[in-house]
Amino acid sequence: MARSLPDDWDVEVVFAVNGEDAMDILRKGKGDVLFLDLNMPVLDGYGVLETIKTESISIITIVVSGDIQPEAHERVKSLGALDFIKKPIDKDKLQELLNKYGITSAAEIGKYKPQAEVMLDAEMRDVLQEVTNVAMGQAGGLLATVLQVFVKLPIPNVNLLEVSELSMALQSVEQNETTSGVCQGFISGGVAGEALLILNDSGFKDIAKLLKYEGDINDKIELELLMDIGNILIGSVLKGLSEQLDLNFSQGHPTVLGQHCNVSDLIYTNSTHWKKTLTIEISYSLEGHDVTCDLLLLITEDSIPTLKNKLNFLFDL
Repeated sequence: MARSLPDDWDVEVVFAVNGEDAMDILRKGKGDVLFLDLNMPVLDGYGVLETIKTESISIITIVVSGDIQPEAHERVKSLGALDFIKKPIDKDKLQELLNKYGITSAAEIGKYKPQAEVMLDAEMRDVLQEVTNVAMGQAGGLLATVLQVFVKLPIPNVNLLEVSELSMALQSVEQNETTSGVCQGFISGGVAGEALLILNDSGFKDIAKLLKYEGDINDKIELELLMDIGNILIGSVLKGLSEQLDLNFSQGHPTVLGQHCNVSDLIYTNSTHWKKTLTIEISYSLEGHDVTCDLLLLITEDSIPTLKNKLNFLFDL
């Protein structure tokens, strides 16, 4: 591994004998890039990634392992690893990966880890807003076709927010209205997050009418309608983003956040694992109908470096 590092990396290389030894080294502030094995005694690579995440240690982590299962790749990236390279080490493959993320010299390593607040500059916000605008339009077009209505499309809001600020981001949700919500996780190479669809309860009657549903509307029917709208909007937006950014998102199973709740309760009750997130808010409404829904994409702070590289490549910044 050490012999495969770039020749122009004028860096100190520190070795750890197991995962716990590695954590002791990282806690002392020694290390900017971590090449991490998965199969280790005392504390394995998964345990190291979980500990790094729990203790909020800033480190660029590249997993190096003989475990080539797709599930292993997805799992380490969901835990914060930048990428995965298989054993035995191919020096050229390693260099390609480092080039991909712009980590090509000792000087670049330090540049790769700015604070998320700095990374979400005005330029990145603008280009991410434009990419989202395209994906939002595709989703709105599909919704319009299914419901045979005109869908009002807003300008997406892009911000870096704390959990406590999420409900404030929902500009279109009246505080005195009850809402229902569904959540769906998504992950791709270096980018992970959750999509939240929040629908005003007052809109269920109109949605049922547009879908030509006949019969009494109860909680079960409302849940089915919520899932239908969620599948359309979440799936279409993620598809639009993946096509533009060359990311192949895998989606988890949708989870009901709650029904007939205040929007703040809906978010706080179900968001204990979120800290600071890159938040993209899209508010949809149907012309001539009392239907308003908000789609929130909550992207992990650790995903920002990869996302920024993708945007830079797309817009040639």
